[in-house]
Amino acid sequence: MMPITPPEFCTCLAIRQAARHVSQFYDQHLAPSGLRITQFSILAKLKVGGPSTINSLAEVLVMDPTTLGRNILPLQRDGLIAVARGVGDRRSKELYLTDVGLERLHEAWRYWAEAQAGFDAAFGSRQDSQLRTLMRAVTSTELVVAATEP
Repeated sequence: MMPITPPEFCTCLAIRQAARHVSQFYDQHLAPSGLRITQFSILAKLKVGGPSTINSLAEVLVMDPTTLGRNILPLQRDGLIAVARGVGDRRSKELYLTDVGLERLHEAWRYWAEAQAGFDAAFGSRQDSQLRTLMRAVTSTELVVAATEP
């Protein structure tokens, strides 16, 4: 029989709780812009990286493509992004940041900056930088699921 480990020792639970806590903080700051942090991140990635397929953008954001698809629907409905056939592969769909989306992103940037500064002040700028470095290392680590015997 395997020993039972208390939930507070679960790395995944701790990361998910921290992610929800920080996301709620950023969402509160971004509320006046009408965007949530996930939507802001999608728009920002499209601004920096240019048009992208759903699969490519999902990979960059470390999201499931289906989840990303649900998140882009309100952005598309509000005219912040457009979806068009892919240039290289006509079967694929590419996401584009529209002029309206760029305008909304610029408006939201101020609120995001306030959230970023608030987190930095609460957590400490040195720790904030170390945390981002650590989280980037986590997302670039290849985690392999070992086969288990029945």
